[in-house]
Amino acid sequence: MKNKETLEIIIPVFNEEDCLGELMKRLVALKEKMNYLDLNIIFADDGSSDRSQAILDDFADKYDFVRVISLSRNFGHQIAITSGLDHADADYAVVLDADLQDPPELIEDMYKKAKEGYDVVYAKRLSRKGETFFKKFTAALFYRFISIMCDVEIPADTGDFRLISKRALKALNSLRERHRFIRGMVPWTGFKSAPIYYHRDERYGGRTKYSLRKMIRFAFDSIFSFSNIPLKIANYIGIMIIVLGVLMGMFLLYLRLFTRYTVPGITSVILAIIIMGGIQILMLGILGEYVGRIFEQSKQRPLYIIFNKKNFKEGA
Repeated sequence: MKNKETLEIIIPVFNEEDCLGELMKRLVALKEKMNYLDLNIIFADDGSSDRSQAILDDFADKYDFVRVISLSRNFGHQIAITSGLDHADADYAVVLDADLQDPPELIEDMYKKAKEGYDVVYAKRLSRKGETFFKKFTAALFYRFISIMCDVEIPADTGDFRLISKRALKALNSLRERHRFIRGMVPWTGFKSAPIYYHRDERYGGRTKYSLRKMIRFAFDSIFSFSNIPLKIANYIGIMIIVLGVLMGMFLLYLRLFTRYTVPGITSVILAIIIMGGIQILMLGILGEYVGRIFEQSKQRPLYIIFNKKNFKEGA
């Protein structure tokens, strides 16, 4: 008898006690529907401070197909996903958030699409329910901006919700950079991919864990981890300022030698100094972002620390 193919769903969790009950209900129904697969679930608790950890432990006690990784503290959403992917050992792995904005039922369609010959199937949003105009606008702006800045073609309007084959997962897990942008790292591996379109639901319960500050930090990580264009921009700005300075100097020299007009006052000098100082500080800040990432990576600390695991085989 041919063994069933295996599929593991990786779910990062951070203070999602309001969503976990409904999420588990829908996952159990999905497992029963996809009984032609050996489907397992890996929850990665990212240092939750509410009842999420206790709820996940109850799931692991009740269902043998549920596995739980508990990180020692909050390492961040992308690192929590990484911890789950590191422990995945299946023919296919799926990354799914716990807030139910991305429907678990779509996983069956993603699997069928993958069987057409794709190593990566990503969920592409057609609409986003329950989100403010500001959130939608900034998200659209982010994806368009990142496509211009990055050398890798990153699909627009996609999150981390995607299915990855075993060989693509192996390649992804070999990338150990600290400042992680998984939705850029997956297409970087170069495996054949295809989209599945869907309408994103509103959050089932609780509040979003991505504050404006975290969103800006995430945007910085995506740009500085996948592009050196900011450094090139610094060069271009420097060249432009030099050219502008030479032209301005020639113009002032012309006024001094061939006309009676001279530039009065010290205002123009002060303004030029302020502008140049601001540009220099900005360029140093950009350089500092890259140097800081080199420093963090050079320490070679582990990406995360686990204090407990449940339902994993011995030595896993």
